[in-house]
Amino acid sequence: MLGRLIRNWVYGGSLAGVLLLALTPVLTTGWSWPLTAVFLTIPVYMLHQYEEHDADRFRAKVNEMFGKGHDVLPVAAVFVINVPGVWGVNALAFALAASVGMGWGLIALYTMLANSLVHVVQAVVTRGYNPGLVTSIVLFLPLGVAGSWAVNATTGAVTMAEQVTAIAVAVLIHIAIQAYVLSNVRRLSRQVS
Repeated sequence: MLGRLIRNWVYGGSLAGVLLLALTPVLTTGWSWPLTAVFLTIPVYMLHQYEEHDADRFRAKVNEMFGKGHDVLPVAAVFVINVPGVWGVNALAFALAASVGMGWGLIALYTMLANSLVHVVQAVVTRGYNPGLVTSIVLFLPLGVAGSWAVNATTGAVTMAEQVTAIAVAVLIHIAIQAYVLSNVRRLSRQVS
């Protein structure tokens, strides 16, 4: 049963994303726009992940590009990256923004913007589509920019520690994923040699 969940998480996530978006007007009544923007990173990311991971597109693309068809990004790693990694980080950022300080919400917003940037740069370099590109442009860029601006402009309480932490988390998450894949590529090349 756990194996099916690990292989099919994206479908439950996309449906949960639609449900959370449908409930947003009710759930966010009385919230500020910055807090709502931070909350929206959760369902918007879930919709993005559907475009990215439906039919195992993202993993297949990474394995094709970097592993030359070998499994350098296993199914379990995709699950860990996206469920505890993305959903968990965004949920924690939202909880911190709601209870400790709005600036902590920048973790979710900056991570979203970093992810979008990775998709756009890859599309420019390869001169083609990559799984997740459309939603990263249509959903991530507007929400990430508007939400980040709102948090920074309207709270007046964003600390340097929150800014630095948010930028560091956004960058380090993406570097960690790339480092993981490249370490698997190196391991594979040693096995082949």
